[in-house]
Amino acid sequence: MEHSRFYYHVSLILSISGLVFPVMVGSIGINYGQIANNLPTPDNVIPLVKSIGATKVKLYDADPRVLKAFANTGVEFIVGLGNEYLSKMRDPDKAQAWVKANVQAYLPATKITCITIGNEILTLNDTSLTDNLLPAMQGIQTALVNLGLDKQVSVTTAHSLAVLDVSFPPSAGSFRKDLVGSITPILNFHAKTNSPFLINAYPFFAFKSNPKQVSLDFVLFQPNQGVVDPKSNFHYDNMLFAQIDAVYSALASLGYSKLPVHISETGWPSKGDEDEVGATLENAKKYNGNLFKTICQRKGTPMRPNTDLNIYVFALFNENMKPGPTSERNYGLFKPDGSPAYLLGINGTDAISTNSTPTTAATTTTTPAPRSPESSSTGYLSISAAVKGRWISCIGQLLFPLLLLSCLAFRLAF
Repeated sequence: MEHSRFYYHVSLILSISGLVFPVMVGSIGINYGQIANNLPTPDNVIPLVKSIGATKVKLYDADPRVLKAFANTGVEFIVGLGNEYLSKMRDPDKAQAWVKANVQAYLPATKITCITIGNEILTLNDTSLTDNLLPAMQGIQTALVNLGLDKQVSVTTAHSLAVLDVSFPPSAGSFRKDLVGSITPILNFHAKTNSPFLINAYPFFAFKSNPKQVSLDFVLFQPNQGVVDPKSNFHYDNMLFAQIDAVYSALASLGYSKLPVHISETGWPSKGDEDEVGATLENAKKYNGNLFKTICQRKGTPMRPNTDLNIYVFALFNENMKPGPTSERNYGLFKPDGSPAYLLGINGTDAISTNSTPTTAATTTTTPAPRSPESSSTGYLSISAAVKGRWISCIGQLLFPLLLLSCLAFRLAF
């Protein structure tokens, strides 16, 4: 009953926010990870997804409860094939059976648009998984073609930024030499199927690993001096954009400069262990808030200023059963009870009204590729830049009352 009252109030806020949210519709997505034992049912997650204006959801599996619950909502889905299934997808019959059961069965009511095959395979140092990755991608692609679904559903895989050997300066970005032989055929697959190259990028890990040399303002999109790429002369005022452009350079070095790059994971933990420098609620609020604002301003990277950003921010919920350090359980925008982990970005209010991020400012001299987490992050928010820029200047003032309504609703619900 308490949860019903809570979501009733969220729905009221959603119905009001819809009057001023048309600008955001179609621009935000959220990854929905479920490594927890205290999350709300999928039906009750729908109002939360809608309350942030999200129209895209990414799963790391193909949970039937979620896919059924979101039917006829218009929300686009990316479903995942887990690492443990890769070897089986070499068998054409098993690949087609998987697509039938986990994709075709939910179309067209649930808008599944993409399948990710495994996660961060090439940096797991598992020869078997690496050998099975491309065949699995090809097997799923063939199944989609045979079922006539290849025009509406794409196939890809997500990589850790640790696939890069050099990430700074961005113009010198290159892949690890020991991975070139594995990654090049995958890039060829993307080029042939018109699917995006996915990368998981965490400025948090770069800062945590070297807080004395990496400027916190630079990684949080805060005002800073920025850095200049000595070769391209491009100016960077945040680390994420430098990392994205390093990926573009690495792709170009192998002859794939036209491949689209999507950031499949990025985020900042609101809590961490004592040795996890920077993992605080305030930093999480700044990182995600400034990231939201930057994307709503339709800012491309210096190397790709006119290319829409597709960024998936980690995560929808704090997930209490995730292994690893404390930070891994504290990336969520929402707590399991549906309340915000911090007042940021849930209605777009904080994200858009946050102080602007000038392009002058950070004293960092290096942008190291972040060390990937021990276990890959499950859950994150996808944001593309399909935002009508002329509305941005006034949207913050329009949405401020909604933040107050949200707080009131939470009080009434409990």
